[in-house]
Amino acid sequence: MQVPVFSPVTFRVGVAALSLLATGCRVPALVQQPRAKALPATYVAAQTTDSATATTTTPVATNLAPRDSATVADLPIGQFFPDPVLVALLDTALRQNPDLAQAAARVQQARAELVARRGALLPTVDAVGSAGLDRYGRYTQNGVGNFDTNFSDNISRNQNIPNPTPDFFAGLRASWEVDLWGKLRGLRRAAYLRMLASERGRQLVQTDLVAEVARTYYEILATDQELEILTRNAQLQARTVELSRIQKEGARATELAVQQLLAQQRRTEALTSEARQRLVEAENRLNRLLGRYPQPISRGTALLQQAIPEQVQAGLPAGMLRRRPDIRQAEAELLATGAEVSSARAAFFPSLVLTPYAGVNAFRAELLLRAPESLALGILGNLSAPVLNRAAIRAAYGQAAARQAEAWYAFQETSLRGVEEVTTHLRGLENYRRAYGSRQQEVTALNQAVSISDDLFLAGYANYLEVITAQRNVLDAELELVGTRQQEMEQLIELYRALGGGWTAAPLPTERR
Repeated sequence: MQVPVFSPVTFRVGVAALSLLATGCRVPALVQQPRAKALPATYVAAQTTDSATATTTTPVATNLAPRDSATVADLPIGQFFPDPVLVALLDTALRQNPDLAQAAARVQQARAELVARRGALLPTVDAVGSAGLDRYGRYTQNGVGNFDTNFSDNISRNQNIPNPTPDFFAGLRASWEVDLWGKLRGLRRAAYLRMLASERGRQLVQTDLVAEVARTYYEILATDQELEILTRNAQLQARTVELSRIQKEGARATELAVQQLLAQQRRTEALTSEARQRLVEAENRLNRLLGRYPQPISRGTALLQQAIPEQVQAGLPAGMLRRRPDIRQAEAELLATGAEVSSARAAFFPSLVLTPYAGVNAFRAELLLRAPESLALGILGNLSAPVLNRAAIRAAYGQAAARQAEAWYAFQETSLRGVEEVTTHLRGLENYRRAYGSRQQEVTALNQAVSISDDLFLAGYANYLEVITAQRNVLDAELELVGTRQQEMEQLIELYRALGGGWTAAPLPTERR
């Protein structure tokens, strides 16, 4: 019999026509996403009013180079952080941190899912060995046909059909869903994009880890500096208490002055104990980030001697979109949901499944390997399309479309947050730099005031309240100076993180078409 040959184009047109006739229902249109908000051209802070001049200005950070696409985020960790001790701690954290290891494991899970989705596009082939036994009734089609066949002159003894009838098969069976409409390819693309998203998630964990380790390290340095200041002031206050007691014996001071100065010394001692506890907490927290149990933390350069770059390149917002891991992760998730929507839409069309087989088949075991008589070949093509009760595929399509809308808004929110964070930390770095300069001048002036008040107190030209006020003011100012420098360092670290710095890329498989 001659079998008609159809071209692939004719076959697709026939299948499409059959689909429309069978379903009798319109396939849902693709979801259209809202228009995205345009990115600003540069990082510009909100308008502020200078109270001294009563004029409104739009300040832009002096450390911003809007026409330069290079940013501090492009610097490796070892170049951005000048302290070698901090760099060594960061290296330990990147190797041992449990959260980062979990993120890497999630990437491996996504890779395995991608392998599974790629395999779904290929035929599955199983090696099969089966045996069965059927007893046909005498008054059935098979029973009558087999009985009559056994008396035919056209068959040999080996072809006599026993009853019960054994059935032995050994060979290969395959199954292949032909991806006519891209349903499986859509799932494969979604799996690839989710693998990319998981890698972006690992990079995001790494950037947050780098920032957290650096912040904690500078918190430890700041607390060390505070303890040094408190110890020095406690010694100064102790000498003042002794002087007041000597003056009391000489009737030049009262017990009230002694007790007030002593109370100030006890306050400083209490602040010292609190600072030591904060130091313990910060060291233990840093050890946890490093993936180890509590142990001493090495220190590098003191906080007030740490170098801060005068110029910090921030680049353009478009560059941040390309560099920042959470934005790239949200983008990959959005594209993955789009691929899932296309795949869910393709489920409305008919699917074609081919199931070929090849092997040896016989109703007697001794005849199974007698080729070519026992050779069996076959193929079955199954074309099916949903007709009634399509609620399940409609619900799957609706869920996919809703996930795509959610991913779209998540991408928009992440982009807005990225621009906001960079702008905030740019301004913060500039403002804290100015505040640090002012506080340095304040500390210098107050130290002179303490020296003068001590001399006047010894000469009897100043009372104890003036001494107490001068000592407390310089203590508070020195502690605030340390806090301001710590805030300045944190703004620099946060800017590095907000621009997408601190992560390294891992090799990933490419998408196969």
